[in-house]
Amino acid sequence: MNISKIIADVSEYIWTAFARIFGPNDDQYPEVGVQPFEGEPYQENS
Repeated sequence: MNISKIIADVSEYIWTAFARIFGPNDDQYPEVGVQPFEGEPYQENS
């Protein structure tokens, strides 16, 4: 391999990682919102 090919591969690898981190969100999670608390709060006996 020549130097220019190595530099091109490394720069493409870094650019792909940068685009994935700072790109639009592609998660497919449902929008569930805040879940209400349904239970008894813990009270430590003294």
